[in-house]
Amino acid sequence: MSKNAAGVRTGGEQALALYQALRAAPGTPLADAARDLQLTDAERDRARAELAGLGLVGAGPASDPPQVVAPDVALLGLLRHERDRLESRLAETSRAHTALETLAGPFLRARTEPGSEVEVEIVDDPARIRRELADLTKTARESVHTMATGSVRREEMALELDRDRERVARGVRVEAMYSHRVGQVPEMDQHLAARTALGAEIRLSPVVPMNMVLADESFALLPTDPRDPASPAILARGPGLVRAYRALYAYCWRSATPYGHREADAHDGDGVTEQQRAALRMLASGIKDEQVARNLGVSLRTVSRLISEVMQELGAASRFEAGVKAARLGLLDGENGPDDLGGPGHSA
Repeated sequence: MSKNAAGVRTGGEQALALYQALRAAPGTPLADAARDLQLTDAERDRARAELAGLGLVGAGPASDPPQVVAPDVALLGLLRHERDRLESRLAETSRAHTALETLAGPFLRARTEPGSEVEVEIVDDPARIRRELADLTKTARESVHTMATGSVRREEMALELDRDRERVARGVRVEAMYSHRVGQVPEMDQHLAARTALGAEIRLSPVVPMNMVLADESFALLPTDPRDPASPAILARGPGLVRAYRALYAYCWRSATPYGHREADAHDGDGVTEQQRAALRMLASGIKDEQVARNLGVSLRTVSRLISEVMQELGAASRFEAGVKAARLGLLDGENGPDDLGGPGHSA
């Protein structure tokens, strides 16, 4: 073993030993120098690649005597290579910056234009929410749209009618959407009739996804957790965001039924049993027939019979039609009855 190979363990040490051996004996073939150092073929190739990467040996074939480069010359070569690489990278960065400026410039400038700002904040103070809603009576210019998952609190009904009266008198369009179940509460039914008489447009829907208040295209108030109406509220201002909520509201509004309108349908779902309702709810949630059968503790054939009986009771020609009619009749609502008049919810 060559004295230069003594104690050689790591790849870096092997490369250094090989470089020193080649400098000490110029013209020595790489294979011979590696053999003297007792390097394996793999170790030799790794050492040579490391030396070539540092610019300390030339890139000729391994069997040829490699060109050994002095350390100072190799260092200058590395610095030159790094300078060229950085200049190339800077040129690429400049081109990318120019492209981004071209693409994003109009959007960034739009952010500074009047009326384009979007403000979002989380409000957990009920008094602040009430103040914001009261201000809408004076600030709304064109429209106020609301959807509510529950009933209006009894103590807020008169205030809501006063707001409707003032808004309609100023030419503001007032729309409100409630669940079908809300219309089943006698006191709420009277309240909705009073709102309609004042000029508000009221609709009832099988499903109301969340509490929401929208004004013009500049104000939106909705819960942080749609499943919990009592959760802190999101207060958003600016058309860039409010338009998205308006689109959701418009979709729900189109599928809702005007208050006072009753569809002429002899099939009212009164004959649907609780077991059939449970099967309907699960199927409407996307659960497969097999899982419905397991959940109900019945056979798959029984599930098919339950659905056939529901379709017959509702006068539906398909499962899809049965689901639509069941939703309209409130058969897919939860097991609880109509919302209590003291339940949570924001009144605009």
